[in-house]
Amino acid sequence: MNYIFSQHALEQMKRRNIEQSQVFQVLKYPDKIIKQENISIYQASVDLSGNYYLLRVFVNTEKQPPLIITVYKTSKFSKYEN
Repeated sequence: MNYIFSQHALEQMKRRNIEQSQVFQVLKYPDKIIKQENISIYQASVDLSGNYYLLRVFVNTEKQPPLIITVYKTSKFSKYEN
């Protein structure tokens, strides 16, 4: 599936050192997808330079092609286990 990155997502990825390939990996092989109205949150555990993070990708699924709104990584896995 094709996706479009919002300017905000691109800025956050640059600021947080997250590569587009890592985002596409999460979109293709998510550990979990959380659906909220027109937003889907894809998340997966990823190894970034020897440290594991939860990478979360917020996608507006109402747009065609879907719009990646923002992306971030966190080490607080337990916060997002539910």
